Amino acid sequence: MTSIIHNVTVDARNAYDQASWWSEVLGLPIHPDDNPGDPECMVKLPSGIQYLFIEVPEDKTVKNRVHVCLQPSDVTRDEEVERLLGLGATVYEDHRKPDGTGWVTMHDPEGNEFCVERSAAERAATS
Repeated sequence: MTSIIHNVTVDARNAYDQASWWSEVLGLPIHPDDNPGDPECMVKLPSGIQYLFIEVPEDKTVKNRVHVCLQPSDVTRDEEVERLLGLGATVYEDHRKPDGTGWVTMHDPEGNEFCVERSAAERAATS
């Protein structure tokens, strides 16, 4: 027997705001039944996995044990980092190297870590 991943769940102080932010990042809609003030909101990924945000009373205080890694589909890693900064993300750790490899670890508006990797085109150009 095996299992599949149905949801990736993120604790949030404001589930709707977090889902809205990630909806913008991913270019995917929030579930049509989700509204401001809802304690649970989700963004369904093309794979069928749901990115689920659930409200909790406490703020994030320590580093995530699990995080998502983003790979830009039609821009470079550095262009995507700039776009995400414009949406309200912040750089946490910059692991870019002079040869163009590496990644950037960022925080979403509630402080959850995620990474931005090189695009497939960038990887192909340096392999």
